[in-house]
Amino acid sequence: MARPPSRLVGPIPGEPAATASLGDERALLIADYHAGIEDGLRYERGVELPNNAAERRQRVLALLADTDASRLIVLGDLGHRIGGAEGVEREELDALYEAVVVDRDVAITIAPGNHDGEIEALFGDREGVTILPASGGVLGEPPATLGVVHGHTWPDPALLSATTICMGHEHPQVKLADSVGGYRVEQAWLRGRVDPAALVDRNDSDPPDHAGDSPELVVFPAFNERSGGTWVNVEEQGFLAPFLPAAIPDAESYLLDGTRLGAYRSV
Repeated sequence: MARPPSRLVGPIPGEPAATASLGDERALLIADYHAGIEDGLRYERGVELPNNAAERRQRVLALLADTDASRLIVLGDLGHRIGGAEGVEREELDALYEAVVVDRDVAITIAPGNHDGEIEALFGDREGVTILPASGGVLGEPPATLGVVHGHTWPDPALLSATTICMGHEHPQVKLADSVGGYRVEQAWLRGRVDPAALVDRNDSDPPDHAGDSPELVVFPAFNERSGGTWVNVEEQGFLAPFLPAAIPDAESYLLDGTRLGAYRSV
């Protein structure tokens, strides 16, 4: 008999963030923080936006306080510029570290993303920071374990042993149309049972012998609302992760306020 939907990961109503209990430790999970995005957009596209670094940091600190979390798990793209953090982006990341680890005594675990190429050089020797491989890792102890990965590359097959896998990278959104041709776009969660064969790189010479129930996969909305996203209910919009959408064929979508939209393609 298939196990019921996991309650290991609980989205926070109204926020692109969730909590998880890992033994005696409570964790706050976010994805796609994209520190320094305003500077990046100015450089990449000539777009001028006010710097929201302080507001982003305060949102994280408020969520840590509200949830009483002792660990912050970042599902990749902590920074924005692919070439490495410098200037205002480096300043924002340094300030976030000081506020979270030094001032609040909250540990940080990072599952690196495609924008985190130099994250090891920036945070690798700092106390209170754990950096996982790009292929992700499994946290906690059985029977409730958490797989974490960004999603820009094939995950470690070991993640199939987790109760729940959490990822970022996609920045899922839904396009909601009205009867007169107007529409709005809202951030969304995707949740569904994993197809193990689709989650593992088919070029892997030694694919895992997966047995038992498949984990649930939770695709997080982007914490940074300025980072765009994939309209998951629009056929013309392709997914970014190499294993999506095949790895979650029956996924459902939810708005940040918890509204269940049903199968994501039929929204």
